[in-house]
Amino acid sequence: MNEGNKYSCSNYTEVLSGVPSVVDVDGARCWMEVVNEQLKTENFSNIVKSVEKLERVLENTALNETTSIIVERLVAHIFRAEVNFTGLNISASQDRVTSDSDYVANITVKVHLPKELLKTNENNTIVFCMITSPEKYGPLGILDGRIVGLSVSKKTVLGLQDKVNFSMPLQRPTLESQADKQPSCQFFNFSTREFYQDGCTTEWKRDEGRVICSCDHLTYFAVLMVSPSISESDQEILSYITLIGCSLSLFFLVVTIVLYATQRGTGTDISLKVHINLSVALILLNLHFLPSQQVAALSSSGPCIYVAVLLHYSLLATFTWTAIEGFHLYLLLVRVFNIYVRRYLLKLSLVGWGFPAVIVIVIAIIDKDTYSRVTLHPTKTNGTAVEMCYLSNDVMKLVTTVGLFGLVFVFNLAMLVVTMRRLKSLRTEQTSREKGRARRDTCTVLGITCLLGITWGIIFFSFGQLTTPGLYLFCVLNSLQGFFIFLWFWVFKRKTEDRQPGSDTHSTNTGSA
Repeated sequence: MNEGNKYSCSNYTEVLSGVPSVVDVDGARCWMEVVNEQLKTENFSNIVKSVEKLERVLENTALNETTSIIVERLVAHIFRAEVNFTGLNISASQDRVTSDSDYVANITVKVHLPKELLKTNENNTIVFCMITSPEKYGPLGILDGRIVGLSVSKKTVLGLQDKVNFSMPLQRPTLESQADKQPSCQFFNFSTREFYQDGCTTEWKRDEGRVICSCDHLTYFAVLMVSPSISESDQEILSYITLIGCSLSLFFLVVTIVLYATQRGTGTDISLKVHINLSVALILLNLHFLPSQQVAALSSSGPCIYVAVLLHYSLLATFTWTAIEGFHLYLLLVRVFNIYVRRYLLKLSLVGWGFPAVIVIVIAIIDKDTYSRVTLHPTKTNGTAVEMCYLSNDVMKLVTTVGLFGLVFVFNLAMLVVTMRRLKSLRTEQTSREKGRARRDTCTVLGITCLLGITWGIIFFSFGQLTTPGLYLFCVLNSLQGFFIFLWFWVFKRKTEDRQPGSDTHSTNTGSA
């Protein structure tokens, strides 16, 4: 290296003025010494700028073999990857770091980098940098004031299928001093100067006294001690409510199907057939949701993929059939006349069952590995992460579930408003002698609210101070949706039985089945 690239570690201004294209190991050490001094004196904003530059300097360090550099609060490991990269394990303490199998005492960070990180013919430099500063990072809620940087020279790493894993100790003194907090693996965004959870999952092994983070990209990471959105006791209660409610719903939905199959005079009622299709979708949803956690615990991935695909499909089918309920209600209340549609139920069925299938098939073609195990919250007993089988890609999950339901919710909410206005206009036409009209209207609105899936929309309002009560309301109402549909069908059955023999019965038909 020529003299122009040599730096005096005492000249902070010169060192921090720009990032050289190539530095030697002494130059990299110089940069680390500068950042180390800044950790003692500078504000957080200046430190962030220097750390961002340091990351690029370490990537640009010229070396012929793997090298470690330790400067007080900073520990760096620059790994010279071979052409056939098979993965990498790094262990680090405050005074030692290695990627060999050598023993490291008092390990503070262990990292596993997957084979997927580098392609077959790539031999890029892999950089590990650990910075510890309880004074600067501790007030931000960062565990032990420690951040860990991982990067690859000349490459941006995003969307890894085999995720990067790193673990940090979480000892009893920390737990006792922050009893109301729980660990959360997050990454630092240098643009916004904020920490985010996107792409990272947290597994808290309380019995082992450590936190395992899994992330699908490379940058600077930290474990933050944060207040949970809901308490562990609430999580446990909500889990029991969901389990019991979904089990009851499954039972009553099956009873509804049996009653429909044995009930005379229901074969020509299109509205009832739409309700039954929604019931079948909910049965499939509950059948695959209830055992999802148990299937995820199996060593074989095959059953989990099957459950994940069918769970996603049945959820989409449920949303689609609730939208069809709204569309059918629109024809009955708004169009009223001239609403004959040839093979109406067949066309509804093609949409209700075919549209979700198309979405699932497209997702499987785009990314066949996206249906897999998904990590949820840690359990109360030992902090081990709870897993279920579902869609692991956050973007696809957001678009196909939240996005689709958002559209359905807006449309069906409008249909509910139309229904309420229609009931109000009908009430004004009734004579004052008719009794019980308000009660029947209330029951009608509640029943339609259930059929249209309006209660699912509670999740959009479950934030801030409404998080806990909103989640309780969401779990109770939606886990019992099948029971409410059974009550709706039972009322219909009773009305059918109360009709006089030989009287005209008018069923609301839209087209032919």
